[in-house]
Amino acid sequence: MEIIYSKWRSDSQTDEQRLENLFALFSSLLVQTNGEVEDALEWLEQLGIDYQLFDKDLSFGDFVEELKKQGYIAEKEGIQIITSKGSHKIRTDMLRKIFSGMKPDTSGFHESNKSGRGIDKLSELKKFEFGDQVTNIDLTSTLKNAFIKSGLSDFKLGEEDIEIYETEHMTSCATVLMIDISHSMILYGEDRITPAKEVALALSELILTKYPKDKLSIVVFGDDAREITVRELPFLTVGPFHTNTKSGLRLARQILKKKGNVNKQIFMITDGKPSALFTDDGRIYKNSFGLDPKIVNKTLDEAVACRKDKIKITTFMIAQDYYLVNFIEEFTRANDGKAYYSDLDNLGQNIFVDYLKNRRKFN
Repeated sequence: MEIIYSKWRSDSQTDEQRLENLFALFSSLLVQTNGEVEDALEWLEQLGIDYQLFDKDLSFGDFVEELKKQGYIAEKEGIQIITSKGSHKIRTDMLRKIFSGMKPDTSGFHESNKSGRGIDKLSELKKFEFGDQVTNIDLTSTLKNAFIKSGLSDFKLGEEDIEIYETEHMTSCATVLMIDISHSMILYGEDRITPAKEVALALSELILTKYPKDKLSIVVFGDDAREITVRELPFLTVGPFHTNTKSGLRLARQILKKKGNVNKQIFMITDGKPSALFTDDGRIYKNSFGLDPKIVNKTLDEAVACRKDKIKITTFMIAQDYYLVNFIEEFTRANDGKAYYSDLDNLGQNIFVDYLKNRRKFN
């Protein structure tokens, strides 16, 4: 049998790597198509033709079968749908996508800049103190200290010999991620909602896997505000809505007040100034022109209410509209929070860096 070897290239991929990259591409397409599997597959097939993604070793049909085999998609009443496993795969792919672009000094997981009686062991040792957990005792160092002090023939173990591992001081925090779903999020051909969804998916996966004691809630706001689950995120769409920032903040504050005595924060992603609110009689009042004092003042009242409830708000502006910037400056002062202008390419990285920094500051 004749074996033909080809020249190795730095961009060569194993079959496993190739498949994993295709899975990641499919996850991104699912987010962009609002969870419509059939549309995502159609896009992928066209990309496969344009960029030679498939060949005789792995055809497009083979890849679809692999998606089913892995349990990422399934057929229900003749329609392809995302499974629970597929939703989890989207979150892990989005998490990997964001962290792969982060600088090494900002991507590390550091729960705190203090040590204390936590649950994660560090490599450093310290002398035992009353209240330390015996499960953190370093047996090797402890016995060594006792042997040096008393010798083998008269072995005695005293409290002063015991050394234990330092532990990281663990904090917990509750975060509400607010996502603007007003019409401007897809206006003028710029897709701003997809990066926002990618961030929410990745942040939820980070918290579920690395910080299970933390809580993440997701609030979307347009004409009104509502809470959605992580499971709904891939299917989230923008509507013909105005921007009712007040309702979003009010719902976020109500959610956080139920979380008990933990650190609380709101991350708000928006591309427009507030342009709507509900009046006292339940009607919606809208004004898209300039900064309407009636809308702005009520929204600032919510920012102050959050400050009084010790809820910090960090705003990520994904547009540089004159009125938006002016409003956010006043809004940030009212809440004593923070605000950033973030381009869409770096939105996820900026939010993740801020999330990790905030966890350290909570100590």
